[in-house]
Amino acid sequence: MSDIAREISRQSKSNFYFAFNLLPENKRSAMNTVYAFCKKTDDIADNSNLPNDLKYERLRKWRNEFENALNGKSVYPLFNKLVNIIRKFNIPIEPFFDLISGMELDIQQKKYFTFEDLLDYCYKVASTVGLMSIEIFGYKHESTKKFAINLGLALQLTNILRDVKKDAQMGRIYLPLDDLKRFNYSEEELFKNVYNQNFVSLMKFEAQRAKMFFEVATRSLRYEDKPAMLAARAMQHIYFNLLKKLEEKNFNVFSNDINVSRIQKTAIAFGVWAKYSLIY
Repeated sequence: MSDIAREISRQSKSNFYFAFNLLPENKRSAMNTVYAFCKKTDDIADNSNLPNDLKYERLRKWRNEFENALNGKSVYPLFNKLVNIIRKFNIPIEPFFDLISGMELDIQQKKYFTFEDLLDYCYKVASTVGLMSIEIFGYKHESTKKFAINLGLALQLTNILRDVKKDAQMGRIYLPLDDLKRFNYSEEELFKNVYNQNFVSLMKFEAQRAKMFFEVATRSLRYEDKPAMLAARAMQHIYFNLLKKLEEKNFNVFSNDINVSRIQKTAIAFGVWAKYSLIY
């Protein structure tokens, strides 16, 4: 099953895959399994070929099978392996259920009216993953939980900025509608991919919010816990690099496919590893 979980991670071409490679084998295997759970949960909610009622039903069965694994045994080997990892690393189970709730939100809502509403969603689909991960990485200070939560918010907000066009094509708007109104940019303009100064101002505003969460995450991580958070720090640098690329393109996500290349991700991950290897 560890090979299957690793393959799910690799095939997703996720930034997580590059960060996981920095981990020792036992922790890398554990993270691949946790990520496989997260990815498959997301796939249920993100399947455009399924009607919403069927998505809800599959998520309900998914939650039930997770509970079965916690209480004894599931028919899914992935859940049984995941529960072993949860017990081995003493991972709280709440983030797993919160993640499933976040995917239910993705089915229920295509728009978020306030930033507070959006943050609740970001916590459930991203910060939860951080809270799962730090138990595998290992840490000494409780402030590392604050690091995980705020880094998750920063990563998800950065994803939202990058994916504005793709989400609009699916009828989704993750940018808070309150903020669209504040910058005099309409939903209709967003769906039509209108790129103007109002849109740029809106995106700059949201990017500053993402930067704030990056900064809070950095301040929350104590010196003694930095080596253990090597993979998380690699993720942080990769996504902050993505945010800078968005800024360099003046947030023209309608005309540009803005991403961090595979070579750049590898270089960033290696640079983080080298830095911490030399310092610590």
